[in-house]
Amino acid sequence: MRSGAWSVRTLSPVLLPRWFCDAGARPARLRGQRSVRFLSTDPPPTALPAHARVVICGGGVVGTSVAYHLARLGWTEIVLLEQGRLGAGTTRFCAGIVSVAKPLSIESKMADYSNALYERLEEETGVKTGFVQTGSLCLAQNQDRFLSLKRLASRLKVLGVSCDVIKPKDVAQLHPLVNIHDLVGALHLPGDSVVSPPDVNHALAVAAAAHGVQIYEHTSVNQVLVKRGHVTAVETDRGSIECEYFVNCAGQWAYELGQSSEVKVSVPLHGCEHFYLLTKPLSEPTRPESPVVIDMDGRIYARAWHGGILSGGFEKNPKPIFTEGRNQLEIQNMQEDWDHFEPMLSALLRRMPGLEACEIQQLVNCPESFTPDMRCLMGETPGIYGYFVLAGMNSSGLSFAGGAGKYLAEWITYGYPSANVWPLDIKRFGNLQSSRTFLRHRVMEVMPLLYELKVPRWDFQTGRQLRTSPLYDRLDTQGARWMEKHGFERAKYFVPAGKDLLALDQSKTFYKPDWFDIVGAEVKCCKEAVCVIDMSSFTKFELTSAGDQALRLLQRLCANDLDVPVGHIVHTGMLNERGGYENDCSVVRLSKNSFFIISPTDQQVHCWSWIKKHMPNDPQLHLEDVSWKYTALNLIGPRAMDVLSELSYVSMTPEHFPSLFCKEMSVGYANGIRVMSMTHTGEPGFMLYIPIEYALHVYNEVMSVGQKYGIRNAGYYALRSLRIEKFFAFWGQDLDSFTTPLECGREFRVKFDKDTDFLGRDALLRQRVEGVTRRFVMLVLEDHDTELDLWPWWGEPIYRSGELVGVTTSSAYSYTLERHVCLGFLSHTNSDGSPAVITPDFINRGDYEVDIAGQKFPAKAKLYPFSSLFAQQKRRKDDMELSNFQSK
Repeated sequence: MRSGAWSVRTLSPVLLPRWFCDAGARPARLRGQRSVRFLSTDPPPTALPAHARVVICGGGVVGTSVAYHLARLGWTEIVLLEQGRLGAGTTRFCAGIVSVAKPLSIESKMADYSNALYERLEEETGVKTGFVQTGSLCLAQNQDRFLSLKRLASRLKVLGVSCDVIKPKDVAQLHPLVNIHDLVGALHLPGDSVVSPPDVNHALAVAAAAHGVQIYEHTSVNQVLVKRGHVTAVETDRGSIECEYFVNCAGQWAYELGQSSEVKVSVPLHGCEHFYLLTKPLSEPTRPESPVVIDMDGRIYARAWHGGILSGGFEKNPKPIFTEGRNQLEIQNMQEDWDHFEPMLSALLRRMPGLEACEIQQLVNCPESFTPDMRCLMGETPGIYGYFVLAGMNSSGLSFAGGAGKYLAEWITYGYPSANVWPLDIKRFGNLQSSRTFLRHRVMEVMPLLYELKVPRWDFQTGRQLRTSPLYDRLDTQGARWMEKHGFERAKYFVPAGKDLLALDQSKTFYKPDWFDIVGAEVKCCKEAVCVIDMSSFTKFELTSAGDQALRLLQRLCANDLDVPVGHIVHTGMLNERGGYENDCSVVRLSKNSFFIISPTDQQVHCWSWIKKHMPNDPQLHLEDVSWKYTALNLIGPRAMDVLSELSYVSMTPEHFPSLFCKEMSVGYANGIRVMSMTHTGEPGFMLYIPIEYALHVYNEVMSVGQKYGIRNAGYYALRSLRIEKFFAFWGQDLDSFTTPLECGREFRVKFDKDTDFLGRDALLRQRVEGVTRRFVMLVLEDHDTELDLWPWWGEPIYRSGELVGVTTSSAYSYTLERHVCLGFLSHTNSDGSPAVITPDFINRGDYEVDIAGQKFPAKAKLYPFSSLFAQQKRRKDDMELSNFQSK
């Protein structure tokens, strides 16, 4: 390799900052300095290759991890470009903590893999990584925090991660410096570790170079060139490189890089200043193997550092940076701010009073990038094939880098990763989240939230009212309490007049929530009268063609048969080659060559990308996003037909308007309303898709006529309860790209009897013969006190006859059954460890328990809804009680 490019022979630790040095003396340049700088090692200019298969931008731990894992998968012609020196950005400032204590299972899996990777890198490369398995202590100062840690422990055990819920006295034994007097407990994670981030970065680069990766420093990417929607080349300040794939791992500069490309790419992240303190060695030096301390209630973390302490945190008033698109090759001279750090310093001294007399070495101020929902950004960008992103690590870059690099390399290689990464997929965002103002305001909320106690159903408070229904103001005045989904405001429930709004807004609990009775009344109205739910946030597409191109495309994409008469509605999945759900939707045939597609709210970008990816380049085939054109009202309940009959002068009985049928009608004075006989809940009723200019009129008419039938507004909490008790699976919660129709009891929605090929058909045919190894089930909790016991929400482990067999994916209180209902998947293994086929007999013969924060509750498991059985039993009970009363 030519001089200037990195190879195994030319890599040297001198190229990396050494302030996280090996055990021994501290580097002299830290003493008395206000900032950390690289040694000058500028290489002579070197010509770039004219062609590569993949170009990675960013030489931090994330970029080198992607390069390493691609090379391990057999890729050649990999080029990694770094605008400054390798690891010159956030990587060199990392606190060096690798912890699996993360809010999402996929994040914990990535961190667990990273931990194992960093441990073995030293043996693989000969480069010391500073790996020390210290373990960590997550502290709880109150019972709610302790409950959240118990829930985390239950989830981590499902992943096979060793962890223990311990008492305060155990904390003192593990870390004598910790003041335990205000603690109620802690979570001990013995497998967590600390490393030297620059050394890990260096080891990954050495390993990548050993597999043929070419690494070029001092090379800035100006833009990515795109032709016909595909990446074709990367233009740098030293020439262009033709390539098939580009990976944006530019960290805090990923947003600017996306915006500077020939076709703009939205990478929604924003930088904030992050502070941590370095002390000089204590009089009794801290042991390198001392556990990391994470005190989220105090908003701080602390680890041993060369006989002293490294401690930082996530303050309530963060400081955004780089709001003007400012660029720096290497971050230097970011100012100390002791006034800003003082609350965290006070929290550290309360937690470790023995540090009062220690000498401070340095206050480090470094950049970290944050995303609008506290989850990293991963995957192929919508609209540009071959352009991938891995950025926005929310101060967990070192913990995530190994696992995230592995998953992204698999994604690029195979078209999908080996785990469900939808919660991290960049396509969960659209362009609406790329506003600089939105990002600045949101990250100021996100950074403190990293250590906030987050109870179920919490909502972001910034960046709200971005997308609203035309009915928003009207519903708001009627007591709607709002939540946000994909930037869209949706009503959770409606507070009746006279209720304490403030108390409900501040209701935060793992137990029975204050809105319980309100949602119960809405559910009762859906069952007995009629309710209106504004569901305008749902994704809506129209697919049209001059000939039969639209039908042929949908028959290829959809598992169910779309060749149905005009006016019919088909529930179907759009599957991938593995038979997993890429989308779960309802499709209406509006005319011979026109279809209306309805998908979940957060599927807007993903579903659009999936359809466009498979659309032929045919000018007579047209896909349009019409989500903004229609307001959707869901009329649920037995009296819905009476309301619509009065407003349309048309009989709405099942004989005249059969189930899963769509008809364009007049409602009140408004024409062109698409009325559909479905409700997404299993209850009787209709969906009305209304052109937005008619929305307020139709709503007013529906509410006016509906008064005599007991109509009221309802929200998504009632919808959730109704759909879960009917055993309805929702995409993103219960269904994902690894779940097949056969695994969730939807074989009847697959056109096996048609001689029509569709994506995933071969995989489903194999699964049909071999049997399923996981199965979607409904569990009803028994011996669970709704008033006193912890509630299940999602992610709870499921045990069968004492053996862990799965986790819940959705949960809700069923007001019909008067019990909690959980949905989830069960799996089992044979004696040799291979996946076992799950049969109805296996499910029916088991004794089940659901683990809620360490407490197990017995449950009944079924493959069909309980609702009809319990409804019959309740009616018999009510009749008996009435008979007994009348006989007295």
